[in-house]
This record gives sequence, C-alpha cells and structure tokens, in this order.
Amino acid sequence: MRLIGLAVVLGISLLIAPLAAEAQAGKVPRIGVIVPVEPESPNEPNIGAFRQALRDLGYIDGQNVAVDYRYARGRAELYLALAEDLVRLKVDVMVVGSWHPTSEAKKATQTIPIVGVGMGTDPVASGLVTGLARPGGNVTGLAWLTGLEFTGKYVELLKEVAPRTVRVIYLRDPRGLAQVPVTQRNSEAARAAARSLGLTFQIVEAPELPEVTNIFARINTARGSSLIVEGSLFFMDHADDITKLAAKYKLPAIYSLKVFMDAGGLMSYGPSLPDLWRRAASYADKILKGAKPADLPVEQPTTFELVINLKTAKALGLTIPQTLLLRADHIIE
Repeated sequence: MRLIGLAVVLGISLLIAPLAAEAQAGKVPRIGVIVPVEPESPNEPNIGAFRQALRDLGYIDGQNVAVDYRYARGRAELYLALAEDLVRLKVDVMVVGSWHPTSEAKKATQTIPIVGVGMGTDPVASGLVTGLARPGGNVTGLAWLTGLEFTGKYVELLKEVAPRTVRVIYLRDPRGLAQVPVTQRNSEAARAAARSLGLTFQIVEAPELPEVTNIFARINTARGSSLIVEGSLFFMDHADDITKLAAKYKLPAIYSLKVFMDAGGLMSYGPSLPDLWRRAASYADKILKGAKPADLPVEQPTTFELVINLKTAKALGLTIPQTLLLRADHIIE
C-alpha cells in the first residue's frame, strides 16, 4: 500500500513539474518606467527612442514584456509615489529619468534594480551609487555630463554667439542644491571660464516661476548680459515660459537640453537624451537576463548635440559665426 501511495505521489510530481516549468517559462518580465517631464506620447523622442531600443533587443510590449509608464509631468512631489506604485506592481526593473526621480526610486526600494537615465553629473557625490565602476547597490545607469569643464563650455559658446557679452548670469534651480557639492562645482566651472574671458559672473536662483519672471526683468536692466539656464526638471517643465522671457527681454541664453530649442531657445549644448534612453534599454535587457546592477558600471554620455536656432538669433540681432554653424549638429531656420 505504501508503494502504491509513493507511486501516486511520484506520478503527481511528474505531472506538476512540467506545468510549473511551463508557468515559469511563460512569465512575462515587467519594466516600470518613470518619466519626469516629457508628455505622455509614444512619439515623444526620448520615450520613442527607448521603445525602439527595446524592440531592437527583441522585446515587444504586450507580448514578451510588459512596460508600465508613469509620468510625473514635472511635479517633483510625485516621484516617490510613482516609484512606490511600481514597487506594488512588482516590476522586475525600473528605468527612471534624471537624478532626482532616481533618488526617490531608491528610497522606494532597495531590492528592485533601478536604471537611472541622466542621473546627474556625479552619481557618487549625490549618493546614488558607491562607485562608477561598481555601483554597489540596486542602482546603475547613465550619468549626465562627463566633466565639470563642460559647464565652462557654455560661457565660451555664449561669448562666441554674443560678442558684446560682459556679464554671464547662471540661472539655478535651488532644488538642485540637494546635489551639493555637485551643483556648486558646476557653477564654479562656469565662473572660472567667465573669469578667463574677462567677464563678470553671477548666480541667481529661481525656486518658482514668478521669481524667474522677476529675474529676467532685472537682468534686462544690466546691459551686456547673457544667460546660462541650468538643466533642471523645473526649468524643463517651464521651457516655453523661460524661452519667451528670454525673447521678450532680448537675452542671449544657452541651455543644456534640446527641449528648450523646441520651445524657441537660442542655443543648446549637451548630451543627447534620446541616446541616453536608448542605451538605458540595454541595461534593462542585461538585468532581465540576470545581471546585477551592482556589477554594471555607470556609463557616461557619448553623444552630444549643439543646436542653434537661427530664427531666434535674428530676432535677438545676433549673427552666428560660420565656424560655429559648421560645428552645429542641428540648425533651426
């Protein structure tokens, strides 16, 4: 009788094992994506690049992968809640745009792998990872800029485009001071570049849109001023307002993000966000295949874009040097 019972148990086990394996094999991986600012559209360039990269890697949303998108629409208070929502969904990996949302996602989970996209100039200094070569925790991904000298490049470009510049104003979002000393070091690089060109340099902070408006009005009274607009999520969310103010007060301004150019900005220079999102898909792919974020080095940007808007330059009474136009990746006419 005992032998018969054992045979029954073995028979059931043999039946269950293939079913369990089949169920495991049929599990569809789930990717959670937090988009900080961009509009909810599959055609939006950054998310479009991410979607295409997933397809190139063989992932078809709704078939062999489930991708859940969460949009913060520029509202920083939503970052943590959106990350917690994805934790409840038990996603296998999070892909998160920018350093602040990535930091909030890290608060929401210490176990789910997180891929940060453009997570600041120094992810080590801001506490996202313990090292670039070996991040050491559940966060890895792509940094934003390769070096602090990059900020000084903005000053050089402004002087080249607007030769009458005698004063450079650095418009900073005080929310970014959570990255101290990173943010301060960025502005100091710009200050050093201004000093080398014989220009005065001033930092102004704008925590809310009314302050931005007041700042632009005050700058207008200081002739020979040009503007560096920090690439914060808050400024991105108000790109239309900021570029319109620059046009109203005839201020040459340079931005680190192409989104300002879509809103009519004069000039931008910085890493390509679509390229960063495209590369983030390969991180997600490696993690879904078993790689640990702690072992995946944080990468630096490899593609940079100089964009110049000739229409805006004309409205400001500026003539862009031919040498600069030849270096531009995109020219808006």
